[in-house]
Amino acid sequence: MNFSRNVLNCNEGRLPGCHAPGHGTMSLLPLLEWDEIAMDSGKSTPVADEEGFSAALERHELLYAGLDLIDQGLTVFDANLRLVAWNQAFLDLLDFPDDLARIGTPFEAFIRHNAERGEYGPGDIEQQIAERVEVARQFLPHTLERVRPDGQVLKVHGVPLPGKGFITIYTDITTQRNYERLIENENAELDRRVRERTAELEGANAGLRKAKANLDLVAADLRLSEARLRLITDTVPAFIAYIDRHLVYRFANKGYADWTGRTKDTVIGQTVETVMGDELFQTLLPHLRKAQAGQQVGYEYSRVRADGRTVYARSTLVPEIGADGQVMGFFSLSLDVTEQVLAQNALLRAQKMEAVGELAGGLAHDFNNLLTVVLGNLAALQEKHAHATALMEYVDPAIQAARRGVEVIRQLLTFSRQQPLEPQSIEVGRLVLNLTRLLRSSLPSTITITTQLPEEALYAFADPHQLENALLNLAFNARDAMPEGGQLRIEIAPQTIRETTGGERQAAPGDYVRITVHDNGCGMDGATLARAFEPFFTTKRFDGGSGLGLSMVYGFVEQSHGMVHIESALGAGTAVILCLPAGSPTPASERSPACPAICSASGELVLLVEDEAEVRKIIRMQLVDLGYAVLEADNGVEALAMIEQVEEIACVISDVVMPGGVSGWQLAERARRLRPGLHVVLISGNAQDSAAGLAAELGIDPLYKPFSKEQLALAIHPGP
Repeated sequence: MNFSRNVLNCNEGRLPGCHAPGHGTMSLLPLLEWDEIAMDSGKSTPVADEEGFSAALERHELLYAGLDLIDQGLTVFDANLRLVAWNQAFLDLLDFPDDLARIGTPFEAFIRHNAERGEYGPGDIEQQIAERVEVARQFLPHTLERVRPDGQVLKVHGVPLPGKGFITIYTDITTQRNYERLIENENAELDRRVRERTAELEGANAGLRKAKANLDLVAADLRLSEARLRLITDTVPAFIAYIDRHLVYRFANKGYADWTGRTKDTVIGQTVETVMGDELFQTLLPHLRKAQAGQQVGYEYSRVRADGRTVYARSTLVPEIGADGQVMGFFSLSLDVTEQVLAQNALLRAQKMEAVGELAGGLAHDFNNLLTVVLGNLAALQEKHAHATALMEYVDPAIQAARRGVEVIRQLLTFSRQQPLEPQSIEVGRLVLNLTRLLRSSLPSTITITTQLPEEALYAFADPHQLENALLNLAFNARDAMPEGGQLRIEIAPQTIRETTGGERQAAPGDYVRITVHDNGCGMDGATLARAFEPFFTTKRFDGGSGLGLSMVYGFVEQSHGMVHIESALGAGTAVILCLPAGSPTPASERSPACPAICSASGELVLLVEDEAEVRKIIRMQLVDLGYAVLEADNGVEALAMIEQVEEIACVISDVVMPGGVSGWQLAERARRLRPGLHVVLISGNAQDSAAGLAAELGIDPLYKPFSKEQLALAIHPGP
């Protein structure tokens, strides 16, 4: 491989390949005489006239300008490990002084500079230099990441040129790595891992001047340089194109052509509208107009590939201004940011659902207190005036409406992942078969129900009642999507998730049972699909549903450490896929049977602790009806004083969340220390206040509002 160094007498400033401006005699970048560039069997071809030289020089300048615009460092060393070409980004990224980069500078000089300033850590400097030079002499392709002492992370990608040296590309991926760590931290909270691509390229325009001497020899060198730069730009992991003032492509690298779904030959010479299509062209046109006016423009856009997948790009348009001040065209520099956009969208959706869940949980506590008062008073009215038929015509519907309110609150708590679950190992196939029998009698006969179950039984670890409710909700949604009838299919299959991939959220790695509910109904468009899990969002009529069905399914699956997603399109039906953690065939432990009848009281003294006066009044009334004597306190401090002073107290019933600095579970713990064996019942408006977990530590079964008088009686005397 031979190297030539050509000298031009030029007073025009910076020349192609020169990395410092100057006057007088300037050295052009030595060019490789590659065998692959066929020019009269490898020999230089004279340029017959100035027009041929100008065309060759223009192509050379165009390619060099594109190379200088990328923010990745680039070097080319020959077979003797001497510098042939570089760009300014290489010096900037690695903090090399400008005077170190000269044509013919040995590779060892750069290694020595790094070693002497401690880039390779402590150790023998000469040994560090010798080892790295020896590895370079092997001319092997390599890709690695290097962390500099200041924390900067560089990706180094070396591509050998057989028998002619190698090209090395240096990419600063510090921002990318920092963002990936940020995404990983977010995924630790949201059970998902996401990845992102490199930061957008920033371009800067650089003008090149025409040279006026040694036309034949320089033109031949420019042709060789053009071929070399084409190879380099096709290696760079970015989409690079040049568009003239008439919006016609004059250059495109392989990455840009691949992004458009074409070859380079079918891009170059075509208009942007032809390549991008009319719809996308209209979206890009405002940015193109700004570039035509001489403005540098940055923007993001998306396009739909032939396989139907939407991909995203971040682009920068950098105008090229001619000597007359007119815009000659502009460079388009783009990166594929699809994974980054998907990751950001998934994160925003998860944060939105989390915020709505927190709000739902807070509202549930207040509504449960209100419903406790409403149902308690209605139940008392129903019991005392059971024979007043006319009055019961008003009372009974009110009780039913209040109970429906309790169900709405339960669904809210399920969505917000605050509903207490009782997970156990479930044989999913048996549950689905039993549910199918119920559905066949509940759904219209115009809907055909089929199941696809594995030969071997599959077990999931989840709350069976919540799973049944979730599948019922999905079945009823499918019914509503098929008003004229159709097919409902439920499939069960094992699934193993080995790692989290892509931008969409996934469950943790492990074994799962996948339950898929298919229908061939009307399906959903993209806007509806994006909001499907939002609470109270519904496309049904005002009296057709609460909008909590899919929200409840989402909350239940998330709380069960699983994953749920929907596949749907207008006119193509819907498939809802639930992945629940796999269980074992070990049968769940049997629960002790509840006391079949209300246990009677004989005037035992009960201490009732509740800060809400109306709620306290209702519970006191129920206790009196059950035959208990009642002491009342509206905070934990007052209750502790009563426990110390009144030995006759046989049971303490306390709300969990109370003012005064002493919560219900703290009261229970201190009361047990004061009076070992004292029976304590904790009541709660929701599960967010940790009543279930803390009460379990004290051996207490919490009682959740609103509750009936019978449930209260069983909580005080749970039976054998």
